[in-house]
Amino acid sequence: MNQHERWHRLLEMVAAEGQLDIESTARELGVSTATIRRDFDELATQQLVSRTRGGVVATSVSYDLPLRYKAVRQASEKQRIAAAAVAAIPPGATVGLNGGTTTTEVARALALRADPDGHLPPVTVVTNALNIANELIVRPHIRVVLTGGTARPQSYELVGRIAETMLASVALDVVVLGVDAIDHQHGASAHNDGEAAINHVMVTSAARTIVVADASKLGRRRFNRICPLGNIDTLITDKAADPEQVGLIEQAGVKVVQV
Repeated sequence: MNQHERWHRLLEMVAAEGQLDIESTARELGVSTATIRRDFDELATQQLVSRTRGGVVATSVSYDLPLRYKAVRQASEKQRIAAAAVAAIPPGATVGLNGGTTTTEVARALALRADPDGHLPPVTVVTNALNIANELIVRPHIRVVLTGGTARPQSYELVGRIAETMLASVALDVVVLGVDAIDHQHGASAHNDGEAAINHVMVTSAARTIVVADASKLGRRRFNRICPLGNIDTLITDKAADPEQVGLIEQAGVKVVQV
């Protein structure tokens, strides 16, 4: 495990547990205490955690890991999920995309969708994600509409009343939604309340909702609910998803696609 992979894992662990100590973390990752001590010092210098005498504690940043630390997680699964989502988006559609690593892959797949004759009507992408807008703005076959709002450095998303008001005033053919968790009782949910609020407005503004989530998100719930399963038409996930969780979600009327 190289340094980048260790830092990624450490940030995930502190986000989930709230605090870590040097000894048990070193055992968990199979490295020396000296290595973990250096890693903790470096992460604290970057203000991703707060250093304590025997370890680290979570800061507000660590609960929403910056995209540069999340990008390597389930990369191939996310790309397959993204390809399936793009296949479900008709030419000329108005598509809502929120922020996140999986929806970023959806945007990239959409940008590369073949149009050999150049006759397909352009897709309009409405997004609150600055990184997605930045990648798509140079694509002549995609019209990009950005919501406005207050930028969150943790996820590159625009949130707040300005973004919510804008989204409530438009009609989306489909929203492709990345989530932090989804289960059969709580529905789709997110860590951050501002992002959950934006995502909820996207869902209510869309004729159809596709949730894209790798297997690690199924059967989990986060504090901020986005919407119940009744508002979700399709869940696209990977083949590692727990069959029991898939069955429960399908029983709620959601079409589940595993790729």
